[in-house]
Amino acid sequence: MRWRALLVAAAIAVAGAASAQQNDAANGLFLVAKPGLLDPNFRQTVVLVTQAQDFSTVGVIINRPTNVKLEDVLRDRAAAARYRDALFQGGPVMPQVIISLFRSDSPPQAAAFHVLKDLYLSLHPENLQMLLASEGRRYRLYAGFSGWAPRQLQSEMQREGWYVLPADVETVFRDSMEGVWQELVHRAEKRPIAWQPDFAPPK
Repeated sequence: MRWRALLVAAAIAVAGAASAQQNDAANGLFLVAKPGLLDPNFRQTVVLVTQAQDFSTVGVIINRPTNVKLEDVLRDRAAAARYRDALFQGGPVMPQVIISLFRSDSPPQAAAFHVLKDLYLSLHPENLQMLLASEGRRYRLYAGFSGWAPRQLQSEMQREGWYVLPADVETVFRDSMEGVWQELVHRAEKRPIAWQPDFAPPK
């Protein structure tokens, strides 16, 4: 059932359904794995998530940098060489696809989820090409993404697998992700948010 749900989320994103969210209000949260969550896909992770219009949930793990170079996985090696940051493991869905998380003052032309104010998440190759060709843009790249079908995440929340916290750009783009999970667990245990994933998260 998990893989069926993940494939549903992947189909939504790849089909460009995210383009409908480009002008929507910011819609992002952190899912912080509780210490008892042992699933190796998400153990000790912080996942930046947003909801699609069908209430499926998509996002990327922000605290799993890899040693893989973008030029080793992208055909355009010259463009990939311009990316100096770590390539992060975004999640178990479609790990061969590069996901872009980037700041933009206006909605991008290609399909993208509006996650936070001026922050977008996209699987679209045109957005990736735009970012690699730009100078001074704030962005981060991920291999694969995380996804839950409607009601699947709600079930996981009921089993107390996750804390929910407001997302912020500063945490997303920290130079080092070392210790971020521990910090957010500590913060969540002081002020956890109650969130039903089948409904829009609090603004």
